[in-house]
Amino acid sequence: MIWIYKSFFPVVWITFLIYWRIKAADTKSTQRLEPAVSGILRALTVLVAIILLSTTWIPLPWLYRPVWRAGFWPFWLGAALTVAGLLFAVWAREHLGRNWSSQVSIKQDHELITTGPYAVVRHPIYTGILAGFLGLAIALSEVRGFVVFVLFFLVFWAKLSKEEEWMRSQFGETYAKYVHRTAALVPYLF
Repeated sequence: MIWIYKSFFPVVWITFLIYWRIKAADTKSTQRLEPAVSGILRALTVLVAIILLSTTWIPLPWLYRPVWRAGFWPFWLGAALTVAGLLFAVWAREHLGRNWSSQVSIKQDHELITTGPYAVVRHPIYTGILAGFLGLAIALSEVRGFVVFVLFFLVFWAKLSKEEEWMRSQFGETYAKYVHRTAALVPYLF
């Protein structure tokens, strides 16, 4: 049973990343792309997250301090939230289709998608991935899990701010109306 606890999250996240990489091959041509430095900063954040989550040798004992007692319920609650979040991100990725990009960009013949998960929140991929990291943090039950969650929240907030700016310039009043009726990350709240 211990092997489930040790392998569940790596298997789920690796499966998600493999799917994501495969889907990245089928997108529209890019018309406008953010500077490379933004992508490099996001890659460094991913590296920091991997180090924080996969090692216990970092000489900052507070990172490993329990937030609550680890056990059956935090693990499975976190596992369920992670799987639900990543499935929500997959649904959004499928619904977005060829308009998707790993970087902030405007595609050739870019379409404004406002249906499916995009009718629930404007950035459902970020919502789903953040839910996945929150689930991981709950299951891990240590401060470092929440540090990773906050790091990704900050990275996604910076990225979505730039995306919103570009979508406003691309779609004008149509996007402004969409923003007015649809929350950015958390339905009806935020």
